Amino acid sequence: MKEEQEKRKDSRYLDTLDKDIIDELQDDGRRTYSKIASKLKVSEGTVRKRVKKLMDMDVFKIAGLIDPGKYGEHLLAIVGVQLGSQNLLENAQKFSELNGVISVGIITGRYDLICQVLFDTPDGLINFFTEEVSKIEDVKSTETFIIYKAFNWKVNLR
Repeated sequence: MKEEQEKRKDSRYLDTLDKDIIDELQDDGRRTYSKIASKLKVSEGTVRKRVKKLMDMDVFKIAGLIDPGKYGEHLLAIVGVQLGSQNLLENAQKFSELNGVISVGIITGRYDLICQVLFDTPDGLINFFTEEVSKIEDVKSTETFIIYKAFNWKVNLR
């Protein structure tokens, strides 16, 4: 019993109900707990407690996402980064703190990191490299992929 309780506190051990609640909220972050409860055939209180637990565990958060193609003159890019060392965690954290960076992933393949970056001015791309990326000494090379048209791509501005 105690082992089962410990598993419930660990985000690696989400049960089917946790996953179903997350699916419902990913589909519509404004969906009410009562609608979720009705669909999943559990009480509203159960849904409320599970959502609180999942948010306290940092499994997910509820946030407004934008469609970059419909958000003014913004430019969305993917930047592949090769590093001069294998200091992946430290460098990923540094990239995640740069202006314009929406997300960073440590990946396999020819790049060490992949960054999703949103630019809000025409000069945003050049400023990103000259003012932001230049702060990180361990960058060996980068390759930028501009997204001209995105399909079903939503991003959080923070």
